[in-house]
Amino acid sequence: MTVLVIAEHDNASIKGATLNTITAALKCGGDVHVLVAGSNAGAAAAAAAQIAGVAKVLHADADGFAHGLAENVAAQVVAVAASYSHILFAATASGKNVAPRVAAKLDVGQISDITKVDSADTFERPIYAGNAIATVQSQDATKVLTVRTTGFDPAAATGGSAAVEVLTSVGASAQATFVGSEIAKNDRPELTAAKIIVSGGRALGSSEKFMDVMTPLADKLGAALGASRAAVDAGYAPNDWQVGQTGKIVAPQLYIAAGISGAIQHLAGMKDSKVIVAINKDPEAPIFSVADYGLEADLFVAVPELVAAL
Repeated sequence: MTVLVIAEHDNASIKGATLNTITAALKCGGDVHVLVAGSNAGAAAAAAAQIAGVAKVLHADADGFAHGLAENVAAQVVAVAASYSHILFAATASGKNVAPRVAAKLDVGQISDITKVDSADTFERPIYAGNAIATVQSQDATKVLTVRTTGFDPAAATGGSAAVEVLTSVGASAQATFVGSEIAKNDRPELTAAKIIVSGGRALGSSEKFMDVMTPLADKLGAALGASRAAVDAGYAPNDWQVGQTGKIVAPQLYIAAGISGAIQHLAGMKDSKVIVAINKDPEAPIFSVADYGLEADLFVAVPELVAAL
C-alpha cells in the first residue's frame, strides 16, 4: 500500500498545508510519495524530498503546470493513480479544485475534509458545521481524500532524504488556458498559516471603524486580520478575510474575536484554535461557549485598552 500526496507549491517552495496533509498520509499506512507538478519547480521538488516521512518525490515539470490549472494537474494525477491506494489533497481552494476531477476520472467517491484517520479505509469528517462527526468507511480501490489541515500537525519540513523521480508530463488540456490573475498583496501573515489572528464582527459598524479598531491590535501582535461572515457581507472587510464554514478554516495559537456573536458557521472555522479570546458585550453570545478567555465589555473600549497595555 502506497499513498500519494499532491503538493501545493509556488514552484520554489512547498506550502504549509502540504505538511499537514503528509501527516494524514502517514497515518494511512504504507510509504508516502509526493507529487510536485510545476514549471521549473526543481526547487520545490528538492524541498519536498527533505520533508520527514516522505519516501519518494514524483516531479512532473511542464509549462502547463505553471499556474496549477486543475485540468492539467488532475490529468497528471490520474496518469499515476494506478500505483496508489490513497490520493490525498489539502482541503484548500486548490485541493478542492483538483480532487473532485480526479475522483470522477477514477470513478470513485471522494471523502472530503477528513480530520482523523481511524484506519486505512475509515476516516472521520465534520458535518453539520462541525456539530457532528461522521465516520466514513470506503470500499473503493483508490481512496481520494481532502484533508482539513487543522486536524493534523504539520510534518517536519527537514530531516527527510527522499529520492526524486522525474515523470513524463501529460500534455496540457486544450480546453483550459491561463488568462491572468489578480493577486491580493498583504504585508500580514496569510490567514490560514498565521499563528495569531484578530477577527472582527458586525458590531464594529463600518469598514472605517473595523480598520481603526482592529488594525492597531493586529499590528501590536503581528497578527493576521480576520472577519465574520456578517462583517464581510456588510462590506466591513474583504472576502478573503472571512473565517468560517463558508470562509477559511483556521487553527492559530491565539484567536481573538471582537464583536463576533459566534454563529455556528463561524465557530466551525475557528473552534480548533489553541487559545480563543472573546470580547463581546452580550453575556449570552455563543462565542463565549468556546472561548478560553471571555471579556464581557464594549469592544470600542476594551480593544484600545488592550492595545495600550501591549
